[in-house]
Amino acid sequence: MPNDIAYSRKLGPLTPLVGEWEGNVGVDLSYHNKDDWTTETTYFEKASFKPIPVQENGQQTLWGLNYSMTAWRHGEEAMDPFHDEIGFLLWDKAHGELMRTVVFGRGIAILAGSNARQEDKILTFDAKPGSPCYGVLQNKYLLERAEIRDFKSCFTINDDGTFSYTSDLLLKLAATGTEMHHTDRNTLHRVKRYHPSAEG
Repeated sequence: MPNDIAYSRKLGPLTPLVGEWEGNVGVDLSYHNKDDWTTETTYFEKASFKPIPVQENGQQTLWGLNYSMTAWRHGEEAMDPFHDEIGFLLWDKAHGELMRTVVFGRGIAILAGSNARQEDKILTFDAKPGSPCYGVLQNKYLLERAEIRDFKSCFTINDDGTFSYTSDLLLKLAATGTEMHHTDRNTLHRVKRYHPSAEG
């Protein structure tokens, strides 16, 4: 048991996220090109966070999770999801740094990061286009129509065992010539824990 505890601490502030989660109070605020309006969409979501082997970059040691988050609009749970992302959450204890690598099915890739401490319950991830470390890439079509100017996200570990997140993409919309904040938020509860002796 002591060894298990010591191992789990190597995930630092990411430790509480391990497992499978569901949330039914998601809200997406976004611009809809077809209708030329900005509106809120509510959604149901599933998320999974699984430990990965230790990653070593020379003198740097990273512990982390691979993760996926998939969302369905309310009323469309039996249909294709409207949002899907996969990535890694990484913890560099020696440098006190968190990283989030994420790829969205729309053709967007982001590497975001921030400073953090082992005991932190609020985890932030920031990225800006053009940054040599924590930046944003998007496909040509999106760049021309909805250029990402900034990315900020936050995971909050709640005292009741749930976790909440917010996500904010600052976009320059070609259709309106203005900037807008495309935001998402949800609170999820754990539906499955992972254990080395468990199967399936």
